Amino acid sequence: MLQKQWKRAAEFLTFYIESLEKDFSTEYMGPSEIIWRIGTEILCHHPHSSMKEFNSFTEQMKTLGVKRYLKVCLEHAFHLLCNGLTDEAYQNLSLAESWRFGEQTAIQDKEMKLIQAYRGLLDYYSWSKQKNILLEHGQDGFEDLSVEQEMHSCFRKAAVNLKEIIKIPGVWDLFVKCYVDLLEFYGDHNEARQVLNEYAYNSKFPANPNAHVYLYQFLKRHGESKKSLISALKILHDIVPSHELMIDFNTMLQKSKKRKKRQLALEVIFAALDYASWKENVKAWSCLARQVKQIVISEKHLDWIKQEWTSRKDWWPAFHFSRYLAKRNWQENERLSYEKALVAGILLGKDCKYFKYVSHQGCKAQVKRFRILKRFVNKHNPVYLRISGLSDSSVQP
Repeated sequence: MLQKQWKRAAEFLTFYIESLEKDFSTEYMGPSEIIWRIGTEILCHHPHSSMKEFNSFTEQMKTLGVKRYLKVCLEHAFHLLCNGLTDEAYQNLSLAESWRFGEQTAIQDKEMKLIQAYRGLLDYYSWSKQKNILLEHGQDGFEDLSVEQEMHSCFRKAAVNLKEIIKIPGVWDLFVKCYVDLLEFYGDHNEARQVLNEYAYNSKFPANPNAHVYLYQFLKRHGESKKSLISALKILHDIVPSHELMIDFNTMLQKSKKRKKRQLALEVIFAALDYASWKENVKAWSCLARQVKQIVISEKHLDWIKQEWTSRKDWWPAFHFSRYLAKRNWQENERLSYEKALVAGILLGKDCKYFKYVSHQGCKAQVKRFRILKRFVNKHNPVYLRISGLSDSSVQP
């Protein structure tokens, strides 16, 4: 299998199964897990395997290991879905849901809830298709209410199963999104809000950045207060400071009248730019450049910049402001190079390699804003000295 010799692997597995059939007791069921796992992998990659063979093998595996029946059914459904066989997957899950064998264990109870949840997911899929038909054609396009009735039927079945699975502590992103979509469509915004708050803030659930993203997006859709939006994004920032929504977070904080929030805005954008994935993010550099420029012009809160820069001055110059990056940024994105040059000029002074190269190229190209940029950095060069601690001047609070 590791050598991708699927035909030979199939032959060996066949021999293995045949040897077990000669001496196989109902008390020892260990090999069934091995057969199922290896056999599934081989059939998924074998050049001559067919869906018919895969289905036949899976049905055999369901009866071979009773304790794994539900797990096999679930993975069978996944395979059918991956091959576009939605109806067959739904039927498979429905049959699994009706399966009973002796006293149900705690593990089987969890697996059954997963079976029901994925069936609910397919009911949601059917509901979504019916919804799109109604939205596209309108109710006037139908002589009867069959489509709408089918849609409501799918909604009821989906809602019941999706609601149950998200009560169990875990990561249920897809199920939560679908359930909230159902609730929002029918106007039950309070229930949707409650579900999202529970998913984001219940301490029994694992820390999940997406939970706070979904809550923020819901609050934003429904025009909630800036305070609520900031609260949701503050937790997201604590978990994933490099998340793409940090641009939104920074923008809202910058607009605040409260000094602490504006200081947090600077902290947020500096933290985001610590990550390589943000190195060429024009919006992020624009946010930082704008706030740094405002602080420098007002000559207030220079200590905010100094506080953020102190822990970065040893590695940001090579990470962000090398001459190589200046040349590449200038060639690939003039706006990015402009925003970065402004920040570099303030943080590292007028002799910074990045600033010198970009401002020179900009002036050479006779771009007016680069001439203004050069004058601005030269005028405020003492700020660099104060931020870097190279001057005896006290930093103004």
